[in-house]
Order: sequence, then structure tokens, then C-alpha cells
Amino acid sequence: MNPNLQTLTLGGGCFWCTEAVFVRVKGVVDVESGYCNGQALEPTYEEVCSGRTGHAEVVKLVYDPAQISTRELLEIFFVIHDPTTLDAQGNDHGTQYRSGIYFSTPEQQQVALAMLEELNQSGVYPRPVVTEVQAQTNYWPAEAYHQDFFENNPDQGYCMAVAAPKVAKFRKTFALLVRD
Repeated sequence: MNPNLQTLTLGGGCFWCTEAVFVRVKGVVDVESGYCNGQALEPTYEEVCSGRTGHAEVVKLVYDPAQISTRELLEIFFVIHDPTTLDAQGNDHGTQYRSGIYFSTPEQQQVALAMLEELNQSGVYPRPVVTEVQAQTNYWPAEAYHQDFFENNPDQGYCMAVAAPKVAKFRKTFALLVRD
């Protein structure tokens, strides 16, 4: 693996939607749906959905900072989900759907904290941003059927109703960052 690549893990509600966007971002070389920052080892989807493991549904991004910055990734992240709802995104409710930035370097932490401060001071959102910023811990990949879910199931109801609009919003808002 390229030693210049970095990893950043994001929780923006259902990982199907978040993954569907980030696989289309220039400079992102790998996206994996998974679970992090909970207590259980090797949690299953059913266990995470119960809310008892403490894990968040996340996507782990591997990216080339020479092509896309941490800040640009976070700008996309804050546009494609609602960072002001605690433990919920749309109709999905529970701690597993919390908004979170799970960093792997001190620099990523600094960028994330600075953005949260900027967003809360700017008044961009009608309510305070509640996104948690923590070091990524206890990460586990989601089951194989969750990987590339939107790509493999574009006609599934949830994908059409929730993921497809997020992808469209990304394409419109960040046209210069869409992978060719």
C-alpha cells in the first residue's frame, strides 16, 4: 500500500448511503462499510442494530491526501448528512446512527475540531452540530452483503429513496470532486 495514503472513518447514519457517495470521490482509493468505537469484538449487523454494542455504522475511507484533503472529505460529509441530530439520520434512530468523525492522525483531529467550531459559529445549521470526534477504535468490517450495497442494489427501496438523493446532491454540490 502507498505509504502516503491515510485512513479516516466517518459515521453519517446508514453506511449504505455514506459509502454510495464516497466511492465516487476523487482521491478516495477504498471505502469499506463497518462498525467502530463500540465494545463488542466482531459485532454482527444485528448486534450493532440492537444498540447494545456501542458501535456506530461507519465507512472507513482510504485516501490520497495529494488528491483530496481531509477538509474536503469533511466538507462532503457535512453536506450529505444531518450533523445536528443526535443518534439519528432520517428515519434511522439509535446510537449506531450517530454522526461521528473517527480520526487516525492528530492532524485529522485538528481539522475536524476546527470545522465543527466553524460550522457552529457560522449559523449554517439551525441547530448545533453534534458530531462526535474521537480516535477510531475497535473497527470491524461489516458483513460482505453490506459492501457496495448501493452499487449492487440500486433498485432497492431504501437505496432509491435515501442513498440515490445523497449521491445526486454530492454530484451537484461537488462536481469537481466526482471521480471520472
